Amino acid sequence: MNFRPSLVAGLFLIAAFSMAAAPARADHCDDLARQLRSQIGGLHVGRTAANAIYLSHPAARQLMLGCRNRKYSFELIAGSDSRKPKPEFVELVAQASAIIFTIPKGDTMKGVNRCLKRMGLLHGNDVHTRYRRLNMHCTRTKTSAAISVSRGIDE
Repeated sequence: MNFRPSLVAGLFLIAAFSMAAAPARADHCDDLARQLRSQIGGLHVGRTAANAIYLSHPAARQLMLGCRNRKYSFELIAGSDSRKPKPEFVELVAQASAIIFTIPKGDTMKGVNRCLKRMGLLHGNDVHTRYRRLNMHCTRTKTSAAISVSRGIDE
């Protein structure tokens, strides 16, 4: 095949301009953290470390957004100050989970309540549940409670 130098140069310029015109994409996890901040009042986005973004909110002692890795697409980890979490904490976790996993808030509220209420005498202080393709892991100590909400990569 014999190409003319002007044709090759023209194709090269078209390819270069199409690459330059494409907008730079930010990390999807950072975009999601900004979306959480804009839709949940009182939420502050902190530093990013080890594939996780630390968040803060008055209703939670600990709040973290885990970004995509080999096991899950996203993960929300929240810790409460008390052994029995307050309704504000449950509301925060349900609202954040609804935004992260694009599920109706009523469904995430039901799943979070189910996981947190299942901890106790019969099931113990470490409970794993699934609701609407979400994996929920609730733990409790003598002074605090925590919940982790995630979705696997293959789901």
